[in-house]
Amino acid sequence: MTAFDYTYYGTKVKAGSLIEFLEYMFDINAKAAEAGKLQTPVCIWGLHGIGKTEIVRDLARRKDYGFSYIAPAQFEEMGDLLGMPTIDGDATVFRAPDWVPREEKPGILLIDDVNRADDRILRGIMQLLQNYELVSWSLPKGWQIVLTANPDGGDYSVTPLDDAMLTRMMHITLTFDEVEWARWAQASGIDSRGIDFVLTYPEMMQGQRTTPRTLVQFFQAIAPIEDLNQNLGLVKILGDSCLDAETVAAFIAFVQESLHKLPEPAELLAASSDTEFRKQLEPLIQEKPVRVDLLSTLAFRLFTFGTDPNGQAQAGQVENMKRFLLLDAIPADVRLGLARNLATTKLSVWQELLEDPDLMDLLLG
Repeated sequence: MTAFDYTYYGTKVKAGSLIEFLEYMFDINAKAAEAGKLQTPVCIWGLHGIGKTEIVRDLARRKDYGFSYIAPAQFEEMGDLLGMPTIDGDATVFRAPDWVPREEKPGILLIDDVNRADDRILRGIMQLLQNYELVSWSLPKGWQIVLTANPDGGDYSVTPLDDAMLTRMMHITLTFDEVEWARWAQASGIDSRGIDFVLTYPEMMQGQRTTPRTLVQFFQAIAPIEDLNQNLGLVKILGDSCLDAETVAAFIAFVQESLHKLPEPAELLAASSDTEFRKQLEPLIQEKPVRVDLLSTLAFRLFTFGTDPNGQAQAGQVENMKRFLLLDAIPADVRLGLARNLATTKLSVWQELLEDPDLMDLLLG
C-alpha cells in the first residue's frame, strides 16, 4: 500500500475502545439534553473498509436503538437535506425527507462518509451538528448524531472540513486490530479458514483493495467450497475480484502449506481422549522448526471459541483446554498467552480452571 501522510483527528483506538467512547458520549449527551444544553456529535475517522459504519450499526442493534443512515455524498441539492416545500393552506411548509427519524426513543443518526459530500451540503449540515435541527425539522428526543470520515492528505477524494465544522464535533480515529476482528468474525459466523488466515498474517489486512470489508466479502464467497486445495483456480479468481494480488498469493500459499495443519477449535476441544487430542495436534507440534505463528493462531481461536457468549463450555472442553495449556510440545509463551487471555474473562469455568495447581505453576513460572 502506498504511504500517504494522512490527517486524522482524535485518539487512535481499537474497536472496543471506540464503543466505550461512543457509549460514554451518548450518556453525556442524554444528560445535556435533559438539562436543556447542546449535545455534541461524534465523528469517527479511519481508512476505508475497517468497520466504522458496522460498529455504529451493531451498537444501535445491540442497545435496541432506532437507527437512521444517510450518505450525504449522494445528496444533489439542499432539498435532500432540508426536505421539499409544499403548500398547506395559506402557508408554505417543508416536508422532511423520508430518512428523518420521527420516533421519540433513543436512536442514532449516522452520517456516513461526511467529507465526501459537496461543500454546499456540508455547510447545510453545520446547523444540524450545532442544534440537532434544521429550519425544516428537528431530531426527536433521545437521538444521537454520529459521523464517519476518511482522512485528508492522501488518495481519498474528500472535501476538507474547515475549523468551524471540525469544532462542532468530538473526534476519534478507528484503527484495525486483528484480535478484536477475529472475535467479531467468529461471533458473526465468518469462515474459520479466513479467521485463521487473518490471525496468522495480520499484516495482510490493509491494502489498496484489501480491507477487513473486502476480506469478509472474499471469505463469504469461498465459504461453500469445502476443499480449497482442490479449487485453487476458483479461489484465485474470487480473490482477484476483490483483493490485492499480494493478499491472494499469501492466502493461496496459506491454503497449500498451513491450513491443513490447523485443527478446528470445536473439534480439538471435543476430543474424547488424550490420544485423540494429540493426534489432532500432530501436524503442528511435530513440525520443525516450530510454527509459533500457527500455534498462536490456534491458541487465540481456542480462547474465542471457549469464551463465545453464545456458547457454554462443557466439562470435556475444559479438560482439553487444560491439556493444551500443559502440553510441553507447545512453546511456553503461546500457552502463557492463552492462560492470560482466559484470566481476563469473567466466566467462572475458566477462572476455576486457572486455579488448578499445575496451571498456577505455568502462570507464575
